[in-house]
Amino acid sequence: MPEAVEVSPSGAVRGEDGLLRCPWGTAGDYLRYHDEEWGVPIRTVTGLYERLTLEAFQSGLSWLTILRKRPAFRAAFAGFDPVVVAGFGPDDVDRLLGDPGIVRNRLKIEAALANAAVVADWGEGFAETIWSFAAPDRPRPASFAEVPATTPASVALAKELKRHGIRFVGATTAYALMQAAGLVDDHLVDCHVPHRTR
Repeated sequence: MPEAVEVSPSGAVRGEDGLLRCPWGTAGDYLRYHDEEWGVPIRTVTGLYERLTLEAFQSGLSWLTILRKRPAFRAAFAGFDPVVVAGFGPDDVDRLLGDPGIVRNRLKIEAALANAAVVADWGEGFAETIWSFAAPDRPRPASFAEVPATTPASVALAKELKRHGIRFVGATTAYALMQAAGLVDDHLVDCHVPHRTR
């Protein structure tokens, strides 16, 4: 008979290593991502462009799919260097549409290239603008039910990104970016991962 899984009052699950984690981050590829990446502040233009692009590709799919394809995405998109990707042309679009290692969606690919041009022109202002929407002092959620899909800040961030010409970004994608890049800390209150957004 399998051992009962210990769940904390917040809904965090105790893993085989004895540590409490958010319930989505307890096994496989998710565990490492949860412990080592999710919510770690990303302040570089390249890092934020990568996360924005991957969050847009994730729309309608499982994040696990994107996580497993991330090495192929990085190879296909020149390490997410926005200056390089901004120089991609029609042949690159065809190359990306033929790459089985990534998500082959023409609208998302074309948005990624158009966004690279915006980010390349925007420069450091891209990262500064995103970080102006950070909420580092917001308390951690006391339960998974308290983790929102959008917030007023993510609505405003999406609007600001669109105003600059960023495509394929709505309030939900913007909030996922905020979570992933450490602008907010949505680890559950008793998750073992330390606060990293301050």
